[in-house]
Amino acid sequence: MKKALLPLMLLACFFAKAQNTSQSYIEKYKDAAISIMHDYGIPASVTLAIAMHESASGNSKLAQKSNNQFGMKGRRSYKKYDSVLESFEDFARMMTERKQFSHLADKFDSFDYKSWAKGIQRGGYASSSRWSAQVLSLIKKFQLNSLDEKPELAAQ
Repeated sequence: MKKALLPLMLLACFFAKAQNTSQSYIEKYKDAAISIMHDYGIPASVTLAIAMHESASGNSKLAQKSNNQFGMKGRRSYKKYDSVLESFEDFARMMTERKQFSHLADKFDSFDYKSWAKGIQRGGYASSSRWSAQVLSLIKKFQLNSLDEKPELAAQ
């Protein structure tokens, strides 16, 4: 009986650590995502969920060594940033300046996180056909949409 409990306890500890890592990542960067929402119109939930997904909540090698939270590529290799916040800003610029994504801000408000995630996928951000479903799953799991605001509420 004791031998059967050990793997279950180890598994529970692993999931608790993963949950804790995600929660601490959310607490650390939710203000950056909210700021981007106010400045660029991208839902905070989408920005934060993409960063969590692409960087394994800040644990990927790319995130650790290059502060690259979004898997952003330069001309030849992945981009390196001086800070995590610089990575968030570059993501927001890409979403509003690149042709395949810039129409999203005109089409969807900062409360329509589902359309944003699907639109970003359709724009070619990721090659996986399950990418937007994975991002939306993170939003749902951690209730990140509670960070989003309707534009008329943000102005008040």
